[in-house]
Amino acid sequence: MSTILECKNLTKRYGNFTALDQINISLEGGHIVGLLGPNGSGKTTLIKIINGLLTPTSGEATVHGKPIGVESKKVISYLPDHTYLNKNMRIRDIIDYFEDFYSDFDTKRAYDMLAKLSINPTDKLKTMSKGTKEKVQLILVMSRHADLYVLDEPIAGVDPAARDYILNTILSNYDENATILISTHLIADIENILDQVIFIHNGHIRLSSTVEEIREQNGKSVDALFREVFKC
Repeated sequence: MSTILECKNLTKRYGNFTALDQINISLEGGHIVGLLGPNGSGKTTLIKIINGLLTPTSGEATVHGKPIGVESKKVISYLPDHTYLNKNMRIRDIIDYFEDFYSDFDTKRAYDMLAKLSINPTDKLKTMSKGTKEKVQLILVMSRHADLYVLDEPIAGVDPAARDYILNTILSNYDENATILISTHLIADIENILDQVIFIHNGHIRLSSTVEEIREQNGKSVDALFREVFKC
């Protein structure tokens, strides 16, 4: 598999505070990768740089060998950690917007996923529960045929049943050559779908490994190793 995302000596400072300190990451296609760390560890800062929402202080991030910018946004499907859709819009109108904006958006896939959840596309977003809004946002993100899916805390704040649906949706709706980068602190809930993990803390990479290597070399689950490393 070819390298999709690469970060070289990526650093982000805010005055005297260093949010990311010379981060080095290389992700190939065909994997689900967990970006794992406590709150405030640098996960969201890294994700925002990958999506072109922040500019690094030094170092670089590239997608398919090209700098983050207009071209990279065409192949990255991003789910932020907060609601970003217009709450007064109907779901079908949001789908129309995505279809117009993204050339790789699969409208049929979006409507199929809505139907499986019995979500009425004529309903307005503001009439929905928080869990249903989360599902709609994920449906929109996963309806793109992207090379890199970046999901920031996709299961935070939703009930266990909704988490199961979200994880199943992620597994069922991405191309085998694409990569998914999932940021979360709910390790136990997503461990079974991960191929690789990156532990990040205070802006530094503490560990980068496959899940299989962690289990073979440490004799414990990713969640157990995480708790040991971060003493939580």
